[in-house]
Amino acid sequence: MRRKVIAGNWKMNKTPNETKKFIEELKALVANTENEVIICVPFIDLATAIEMTKDTNIKVGAQNMHFKANGAYTGEISANMLTEIGTEYVILGHSERRQYYNETDETVNLKLKVAFENGLKPIVCVGESLKQREDGVTKNVITTQTRLALDGLTNELVEKTVIAYEPIWAIGTGKTASNEDANDAIKTIREEIANIYGNETAEKVIIQYGGSVKSSNAKELFEMSDIDGGLVGGASLEPQEFSKIVNYDK
Repeated sequence: MRRKVIAGNWKMNKTPNETKKFIEELKALVANTENEVIICVPFIDLATAIEMTKDTNIKVGAQNMHFKANGAYTGEISANMLTEIGTEYVILGHSERRQYYNETDETVNLKLKVAFENGLKPIVCVGESLKQREDGVTKNVITTQTRLALDGLTNELVEKTVIAYEPIWAIGTGKTASNEDANDAIKTIREEIANIYGNETAEKVIIQYGGSVKSSNAKELFEMSDIDGGLVGGASLEPQEFSKIVNYDK
């Protein structure tokens, strides 16, 4: 049975001092969960978060990275920089990176391979825009993004990839895909993986839902057949609220 993985994506929020205060409160609230707990924090907060989560069950992730190891890429961070300070996870291909910073399926694939080469665990985001949904091309969009992101990976690495289905129209809007729609989209992603890598591999892949996940809807979403947890945005910024999502099964 696949484990539930619940990751908070803080986006551009919280200073190191705020990060310290947040973790001090959160760690006791989630100490007894069997679900995997991750906080993906801004680069400036990584060192603080990693230090504060030592000897806890909270994992720390970055929100992006470059696919080059070094070079003249002002403002960027490399995979080996992340691993050297103890970062465990990294989000790749978030819709905001695709929309605002020219992230493409090809760069996501490059980053995914480099993440694995450096021992990072990737969370790869896929999802359709409102227009694409209204045009009826959701299935084509999410299967294409999934296929191109995983291109060239072995079955073993595919099994270790976390995928987050994030319908762009539901991110930060308060709108959430219905439980059935979210589950059907994730089933579609899993079927695409099965078509390429086989059913055994597809059944092992963790596929999260992201898009206005909060404590009031987490239980219904996470109990669907194919939803393996969530990538949580705004609701991950408050320890009590985030802990309720993590502890949805209590």
